[in-house]
Amino acid sequence: MNRQNTLTPEIDPDRIDRMFDVTGLRVFLPGGYGAIGEAISLALGQRGAQVVVAGPSAQKAEVLAARIAAAGGKAHGIALDARSVADITRATAQAVALTGGIDVLVNCVGIQREQALMDVTEDTFDEVYETNLKSAMFLAQAVARDQIARGKGGRQIHLLSVRSQLALRGRGYSAYCATKGGLVMLVKQHAMELAPHGITVNGVAPTFIQSDRIRPHLEKPEFRDFILERNPLGRIGDPLEVAGQVIAFAAPAGSYMTGQVVYIDGGVTASQ
Repeated sequence: MNRQNTLTPEIDPDRIDRMFDVTGLRVFLPGGYGAIGEAISLALGQRGAQVVVAGPSAQKAEVLAARIAAAGGKAHGIALDARSVADITRATAQAVALTGGIDVLVNCVGIQREQALMDVTEDTFDEVYETNLKSAMFLAQAVARDQIARGKGGRQIHLLSVRSQLALRGRGYSAYCATKGGLVMLVKQHAMELAPHGITVNGVAPTFIQSDRIRPHLEKPEFRDFILERNPLGRIGDPLEVAGQVIAFAAPAGSYMTGQVVYIDGGVTASQ
């Protein structure tokens, strides 16, 4: 084919081979030893990324890092109090010192404190806000400072929830839904501000995913049936199904996506 007068690029087989390659990427994973965070950390580590797992328990982070290393990966475990901006700054600097720079932020920090509307307390609402939304703001800022200073672009990926788009009938989700909904707009705004630096910002939003965290819900037949009946695929998702989309955003395959939220939910948001 004569390509002298066409804008269509020639398809490079080497680029196809690298589409989902995360080898050598330096990834900072706050909240990385929870159920979904663990799957993401292990998947990235096994595929060749250097991972820094962070969370309130340095011991838990170090144990997961040791598992990644035992499987042939490179990983570190550090402590992080995501409700403290000062500690976010410290932990991010530690991650940079350990790896030489952060190519990818995968923010897995998040909590839920269920309280019915008339029972919501200021302390609980503030705890959820500081953990779910305020920490995302300042983790993104701290990592962006490193990424901008190095001038080589980067990726930022936040874990959200279908509750960023859908409320839940009959349950006390005010703080959780508000913070996850706010995080959608934080993703979009950060994507716009960081685009000139070649940094993409996206979100991954799962529904209920298999974990001990949702065990109390699944042990209640009425609620379990409610979850399964409203899910078009009729099952609970697997943590690795979330990890797959994170890898896609972190890898070259995700280079032209920014300001987006992908829902990993078996079709729930498409049908509600």
